[in-house]
Amino acid sequence: MRTPIRTPKRPTFRPHPPQSTTLSNTTAGTSCFDANHIDVTTIEDLEQVGSDKWTRYPGCIGAFIAEMDYGLAPCVAEAIEEATERGALGYIPDPWKKEVARSCAAWQRRYGWEVDPTCIRPVPDVLEAFEVFLREIVRAGNSIVVPTPAYMPFLSVPRLYGVEVLEIPMLCAGAGESSGRNDEWLFDFDAIEQAFANGCHAFVLCNPHNPIGKVLTREEMLRLSDLAAKYDVRIFSDEIHAPFVYQGHTHVPFASINRQTAMQAFTSTSASKSFNIPGTKCAQVILTNPDDLELWMRNAEWSEHQTATIGAIATTAAYDGGAAWFEGVMAYIERNIALVNEQMRTRFAKVRYVEPQGTYIAWLDFSPLGIGDPANYFFKKANVALTDGRECGEVGRGCVRMNFAMPYPLLEECFDRMAVALEADGLL
Repeated sequence: MRTPIRTPKRPTFRPHPPQSTTLSNTTAGTSCFDANHIDVTTIEDLEQVGSDKWTRYPGCIGAFIAEMDYGLAPCVAEAIEEATERGALGYIPDPWKKEVARSCAAWQRRYGWEVDPTCIRPVPDVLEAFEVFLREIVRAGNSIVVPTPAYMPFLSVPRLYGVEVLEIPMLCAGAGESSGRNDEWLFDFDAIEQAFANGCHAFVLCNPHNPIGKVLTREEMLRLSDLAAKYDVRIFSDEIHAPFVYQGHTHVPFASINRQTAMQAFTSTSASKSFNIPGTKCAQVILTNPDDLELWMRNAEWSEHQTATIGAIATTAAYDGGAAWFEGVMAYIERNIALVNEQMRTRFAKVRYVEPQGTYIAWLDFSPLGIGDPANYFFKKANVALTDGRECGEVGRGCVRMNFAMPYPLLEECFDRMAVALEADGLL
């Protein structure tokens, strides 16, 4: 007699809530961010941590890769430790995908956006979301507008998918022979419309804008949206730097403005910048166009599969319990940007510079000093590693991208090293 095969009941799985979330909630109002500890962190300490930023060029001050040197929020560290103790390092399960979506949607309320968690999907990083956008929506043989200077992969990755990049330089209102302290970056809407009229149907919106720190106004985004509606253009909206906005400016998610922007937007964001967890590999794509969500569920399974479970756990802990710690981070970064602005007004007054409205990145134009390759100049003469502006577009010749999210004393040393090099060559 054949024994009947019993199908076992599928167990109900619920993500194990990180202990750190409870800790953070019970210590509301306490940032747990130790600025004094950050201030005494040395180059040697950072090299021991072992990040690419501080090990690629030993002895140099790392100001090129866009990550912070402020450690982890306690809630994130505890969640990661607790997860590893449980051995929660397998492939990402559906319950954790839902937790990421829920916590990401809750975080968006900081910007006044009530977004449905069911349209939020996990992805390893913003670039993977961008690749899906290029492959599935733009498609090979077409083109995409990228305002420059731009985040470097926005210029290089499209070509891997047979997509032509149309660089459109940003305008600097009021720019001239002055250093531009009160200037502002603006879109060249005439050039953008001409590109759309010529048949381009895709646009990269980076807001806040890496590497110039521009925070777009609602009015600017509505003007872009109206042009996109006129010419049937889709918008890839990178909002990874959204939390880093300075006083007097406000981040407005592009898709949150109205139904038209929601249908145009293909939004991606992540906790990786604000909580310094890029190595955990978990970002989010927010698909407010139902057709995009359907396409994603049909064609992006393997993109989701590459998302790390440990990243989902860290991200959920960050969004749920890290707000107070992040406020401490912002206070520290605001102190740093005040130093950057002061240095550019005084010792580096000959360098063209527009004060960032957001991000922890500064764009420095050394062309008035006659330096064609400042990244190489400061690497060799000052032991400071910066991003070559030419990687950010043709407009970047003579410029560098500088990450100032480092310990304040190291930022002071960074400027000192650069000034000494320039003074030795009679350029300051």
